[in-house]
Amino acid sequence: MRSLIFNILFYTLTVFFALACVVLSIVPGRKPIMFGLWAYSRSMVWLMKVVAGIKVEVKGHENLPKEGPYIIAPKHQSYGDGFVVFSQFFDLSFVTGDHLERFMTLKHILRKAGAVVIDNCGGTDARDRLQSEAEIVRAEGRRLLIYPEGHLSAPGEQRRYRKGIFHLYEDFGCAVVPMATNLGQRWNQNVWTKYKGTATVEFLKPIEPGLRKDEFMHRLETVIEARSLELLDYDNPGALEHSRKDLAKGAIMREDKTARDRTGRDKAKT
Repeated sequence: MRSLIFNILFYTLTVFFALACVVLSIVPGRKPIMFGLWAYSRSMVWLMKVVAGIKVEVKGHENLPKEGPYIIAPKHQSYGDGFVVFSQFFDLSFVTGDHLERFMTLKHILRKAGAVVIDNCGGTDARDRLQSEAEIVRAEGRRLLIYPEGHLSAPGEQRRYRKGIFHLYEDFGCAVVPMATNLGQRWNQNVWTKYKGTATVEFLKPIEPGLRKDEFMHRLETVIEARSLELLDYDNPGALEHSRKDLAKGAIMREDKTARDRTGRDKAKT
């Protein structure tokens, strides 16, 4: 019943805020449209807590740079983690695929919000567009949200980390803040059913600029995946409870990450 009520309210509020943002996008300046998106995100987080029974704890604010532009690179397990991250920052730019631009209303909202829209097919054109649009965000000193995997992943699982995050890291010349989460246990990807319980979203120590591609990608993937696995709640598994395979996979992945980290440290010492 909680899931049914939540989803009805979720889609109702989404339509309402979409229409509101269309109006706000006409108002000069970015602040009105950013306020609309921020209010939408805050409403969704409130809805998660009050209706779905999902209490989200946000940790690691001390790891966020105090000033200047930086990149936030989260684990992406559900629509919910996007709302949580966006609710923490009033003026946040984000990277999204150009498939959303097929809808003229969304295209206008994205442009007005300063989103970095890239070609889903990738290639040189996508790289150039990513660089040029991200430069505007950097020049304005804003923070930029990008999901390294590019897609939703189930809790305890991961997808291939895409190199676009490194290009941004290299072009921006600023820190990347990894973010771990276990919110997928409560709101798994875009699945209808929601699970009551506590979830954590945690900003991790920033990766400072200057690393080479392989080292940067390895460090980013390692810290995000290792911490996300550590956050898994086996006492209240939520979305994991119907699949023993997922639970076993999570344990195996955690052990594998630990072994790889140990091997990496040993090689570094030699």
